[in-house]
Amino acid sequence: MTQRWIALFLGLVVNAFGNGLSVASNMGTSPWTASEVNLSHWLGTSVGLAIFVVSCLAAIANQLLLRHWDFPRLLGEVGFVLFFSYFVDIFSTTFTRMGIMRLSAVVRLLLAITGIVIFCAAISMYQRANLVMHPNDDTTNILRFLYCHDNVIVAQLLTFTPPVIIILVCWINTHQLYAVNWGTLFTLLFNGTLIGLADRLVWPGLHHNFRAKPAR
Repeated sequence: MTQRWIALFLGLVVNAFGNGLSVASNMGTSPWTASEVNLSHWLGTSVGLAIFVVSCLAAIANQLLLRHWDFPRLLGEVGFVLFFSYFVDIFSTTFTRMGIMRLSAVVRLLLAITGIVIFCAAISMYQRANLVMHPNDDTTNILRFLYCHDNVIVAQLLTFTPPVIIILVCWINTHQLYAVNWGTLFTLLFNGTLIGLADRLVWPGLHHNFRAKPAR
């Protein structure tokens, strides 16, 4: 249990770090984060607030996918997002102030991909710990084990459908795309694969503790 709590807290901060790096590079990030960045520009809010609101809606959707109400799980996911959105704002602002946008496009793309690899490893850690996690990653876990026969790649692609729709709606209204670039394509193609690799290579002694029903 101690190992699982360490994986949770480490995964939360490392995930926010990777997302902040990829957002600040402006060379593409995960579809979920990109959708929230585009929402923030469309609605004139901070990225952190957009992340919090969208993720809370995802947490409610997870309850529907589970086909029963698990209030501790719901509250835990909302609490996770509260801290996660705050840390993403801090990291992305810090990287921006460090002048990341003054770097060449090639270097920024490499940084974006590095950020993506980092947050995939972080997702793997707290998904396996399965104490509390980001709602979007819990969606992947639920789809993976309850609907996709343990296929993380298929589950991840299904999870990315809503944010792609959000990005399209924002683009129709603003005629601009933010945080969507080669890094986004990289995430779409390899996110599930990277999480699967991290399951085996990053902290291999940490095993999946997935549960569909509330603990008794």
